[in-house]
Amino acid sequence: MDEYRAEVKELQIGPQIRQLRQDRRMTLQDLSRKTELSKPLLSQIENEQVIPPLATLLRIAKALQVPLQTFFEEEDNTQKCLVVRAGDTPGQHQRPRHDGPPQPYHYHSLAYGKKHKHMEPFLMEFDPTQTSNLQSVQHVGEEFLYVLEGRVQLSHGEETYILNAGDSVYWDSNEPHSLKALGDQTARGIAVLYTKN
Repeated sequence: MDEYRAEVKELQIGPQIRQLRQDRRMTLQDLSRKTELSKPLLSQIENEQVIPPLATLLRIAKALQVPLQTFFEEEDNTQKCLVVRAGDTPGQHQRPRHDGPPQPYHYHSLAYGKKHKHMEPFLMEFDPTQTSNLQSVQHVGEEFLYVLEGRVQLSHGEETYILNAGDSVYWDSNEPHSLKALGDQTARGIAVLYTKN
């Protein structure tokens, strides 16, 4: 649990959301209405009890009128080239162990700290035990996924695609879509989001 909280505090996503909300003179109720997320969930996110999955974070970013990458950059970082070495931990974003609802995946930012970026790359890990009650999401932008290991199912619009290690897919995020692991093995892949903010 201490390890989980340490990882959450590295990103400071909850406090960033609270600060952005307060800067805009928005109440939790205002943010709830704009995102269609419950006030208790938003409160848990702001208090770092729940880590929002990417789709939820995108909804919050849109409601606050900031780019998704706002939550993964540092104000004083102006470097033009960012290298993330194997084993580097900044920007890891784990799903909760005891707090909040289970999530089908967790993700690690692969460009944490890079400012003014137009793409958001992540290492995604899909939990094969959390595949029920999966909801489709849609948002402005495009996404790319390259599967490193395991099997992943992408539902996009009316179509369903099964992806194996070595497969890749590029899709329009404006269409309803969802991802989940197939089988009993954790699936891993590199995902890149472009949200046109």
